[in-house]
Amino acid sequence: MGERIGFVGLGIMGGPMAKNLMEADYELVLYNRTKEKAEEIAGDGATVADNPREVAENSDIVVTMLPDSPQVEEVLAGEDGVLEGIGEGSLLVDMSTISPVVTKELAEKVAERGASMLDAPVSGGQPGAEEGSLSIMVGGSEEDFERMRPLFDVMGSAATHVGPVGTGQVVKACNQIVVALTIEAVSEALVLGSKAGVKPEKVVEALSGGLAGSAVMEAKKEKFFGHDFDPGFRVELHHKDLGIALAAGREYGVTLPVTAVVDQMLQDLKMRGRGDLDHSAILTLIEESSGHEIGS
Repeated sequence: MGERIGFVGLGIMGGPMAKNLMEADYELVLYNRTKEKAEEIAGDGATVADNPREVAENSDIVVTMLPDSPQVEEVLAGEDGVLEGIGEGSLLVDMSTISPVVTKELAEKVAERGASMLDAPVSGGQPGAEEGSLSIMVGGSEEDFERMRPLFDVMGSAATHVGPVGTGQVVKACNQIVVALTIEAVSEALVLGSKAGVKPEKVVEALSGGLAGSAVMEAKKEKFFGHDFDPGFRVELHHKDLGIALAAGREYGVTLPVTAVVDQMLQDLKMRGRGDLDHSAILTLIEESSGHEIGS
């Protein structure tokens, strides 16, 4: 396959993504804060590094998949970080969801090392990571995008180059607004329909045939129907993402009033101890405030 690939961050998303690259016969160097997880994923098919610097020293392309801006900054610019080991001509691809402002700052530091950077946040949650069907929003140069495209094609079903560095994170913020607000809207519709005597399955069937139909509703309907809130994408992570969106709104002077409301609903879920549930658990807030559980 030619280029050596480093992968940093092997959590609920990064682990499956790295495994898919390994199954596609890419040579990987892995790093995770919990080394045992990296060793488990590596098996006999990859090398485990002791720190991010070592990953960069032994890779042509370094992929990071981490929870938030502070973790990405630490892994890249901290002691024994990627920037200490990255070489001229190397490519850093951050697939985390972080602040576009932080992304631009880090890209400048990467450029000072003679390397380049793509920001490539993803949508699709754990199922998409496992199935290799993620939607990937990519900011950076066209040349770097084409260099990374074969790997994107392994990890996702749709990779879109949206503009220069930082724009991938902006588009991901847009994505998270639409997903969160759609989940909240469907939750309201299901509770209204159910309390008025219509089966939730019939509400979704009817809505799916018209303008209200959406991929979000289709993906989450079984979780709604069965109150199965095992996480595909956790409440606490979506709350973090809406925080990024609201900060971007302030940065660019854009009003996001309904996003702010749903952000507070996710905060409410966290305060109730539900931050580790799937974001479709927004339904439970509507049910509780309405005194009605759908399907009951």
